[in-house]
Amino acid sequence: MSALDLVQLNLLSPPILCFLLGILATLVKSDLRIPESIYQALSIYLLLSIGIKGGAAIMASEGSAFLLPMGVAVLLTGLMPLWTYPVLRYLGRLSVVDAGAVAAHYASVSVVTFLAATTFLQALGEPYEGFLPALVALMEVPGIVVALLLVQRISGKSAPLLDSVKTVLAGKSVFLLLGGLLVGIIGGERGLLKVEPFFVAPFYGVLCIFLLEMGMVASRRFEDFGKVGPFLVVFGFLMPIIHALIGIYAGFLCGMTRGGSFVLGTLVASASYIAAPATIRLALPEANPGYYLTAALAITFPFNLTIGIPLYYALSGLFFS
Repeated sequence: MSALDLVQLNLLSPPILCFLLGILATLVKSDLRIPESIYQALSIYLLLSIGIKGGAAIMASEGSAFLLPMGVAVLLTGLMPLWTYPVLRYLGRLSVVDAGAVAAHYASVSVVTFLAATTFLQALGEPYEGFLPALVALMEVPGIVVALLLVQRISGKSAPLLDSVKTVLAGKSVFLLLGGLLVGIIGGERGLLKVEPFFVAPFYGVLCIFLLEMGMVASRRFEDFGKVGPFLVVFGFLMPIIHALIGIYAGFLCGMTRGGSFVLGTLVASASYIAAPATIRLALPEANPGYYLTAALAITFPFNLTIGIPLYYALSGLFFS
């Protein structure tokens, strides 16, 4: 398929169309609202479902097939602040705290971007490793911790590291992903079969409603483009492409399939808007949300969901014939 065909396939999938519909609803000032309680319930459902399916997939896979990609994924997220921070600090001329805050977001991952990537592969009929949902849970924390350590070492302006780590682990997204992962590992494939009618069959319908809300949330930050300046706009588009290439190549070196390497690259290219903001608000309260939230949620997130995902799949063809 050509790059244009891939973009069209992605944009015409129901979850992405619902995301675009949410953007449109805000732009035309529709009175459409999804109650906060329903949004929270959808979040809990999606995160727990991902964890349970990932844990069951780990039990069904060979340990050697999972351990190497797991180690590489954790290493990548831990290393990313080491180059994103200097870029933000010295090229973007952000303060130490703001550079660390933005670096923390780009060193963590987006669960929704992961779901969009796997939905894209299913539309293509491209196989991928079943243990990939487990990597999502493992990749949320390391980069945030390293970014906070950088800020702490350079400026000393940070909450105690242990408190920050506790905040990440106790936060809804990581807690549900890791908890669901544990449930899936203990229950295995047999346990997954018992909850399949609830956690598997309705999954993508629930995702459509969730992305409708995310489209409205993202579009409300479009007005903040002027605040982040041209550098962060370019950073929000360019850095994910660089990270995607690194992640895809890492998956290739690990012996993963093209689909699995593409998903790993997409995860590395994503930016957190759940775990990272919650942690940064506690650890770096002086950081400017107009920088890190707008860059992650209003620039990189829509880019990945619309153009980035098909682009990364096309780029994976550089390593897979």
